[in-house]
Amino acid sequence: MAARLHLAPSSSEEPEGEVPAESTTPISVVVADDHALMRRTLRELLDAEPHFEVIAEAEDVVSAARHLDEHRPQVLVLDVSMPDSSCRQAIAMLRARTPATQIVVLTTDDSAVLVQRILAAGALGYVLKELADSELPDAVRAVAEGEEYVSPRVSARLDELYSALTDDRISPREVEVLRLIALGHTSVEIARKLQLSPRTIETHRAHIHQKLGLATRAELVRYALRRGLLRS
Repeated sequence: MAARLHLAPSSSEEPEGEVPAESTTPISVVVADDHALMRRTLRELLDAEPHFEVIAEAEDVVSAARHLDEHRPQVLVLDVSMPDSSCRQAIAMLRARTPATQIVVLTTDDSAVLVQRILAAGALGYVLKELADSELPDAVRAVAEGEEYVSPRVSARLDELYSALTDDRISPREVEVLRLIALGHTSVEIARKLQLSPRTIETHRAHIHQKLGLATRAELVRYALRRGLLRS
């Protein structure tokens, strides 16, 4: 995603040709993860970067909120391993508590539906845990400047999701169910992955068939391929 340029206002008092010194104020970060080893790993990763300062660690949302109240960091790195609804509620609560703190969510879930909901809840960054070594520092820098950062792999799926929604007006959840059906998952498997009931998945399947006018799974697969929903 394109980054905005931040231009400092000119001053007639500065000597001509002199370049203002770059600010050395570090980006303050709180790291929240329920595993002590992961917290230490993330802290070491961020502490190794210039102009970063990890000022606290939290083992859960409650302690994260406490650290936000006490330190008012620029960025919270929040590992998400909770149900979708609880995750969104936690993000909304933390953002309301300290609006100046931007949130980077760290997760193993690359679902386009989830990232859409996480961003809507108030997070500004979304990084896959397996790519944290290469992407998390960039994400922290971006959100500290007020810029959105989404892992490129997830961003591509998000673009596909928006494309499908624009073309056919099916819901984000239906797009994700469609993708998983086309990938060969059963209703029970999809329900487990999306943390929904099998009955709800069957309802989504019926709506997908009706809205798209497609009768068989083979037709759904061809549709998903045309829309690019099966790309890794």
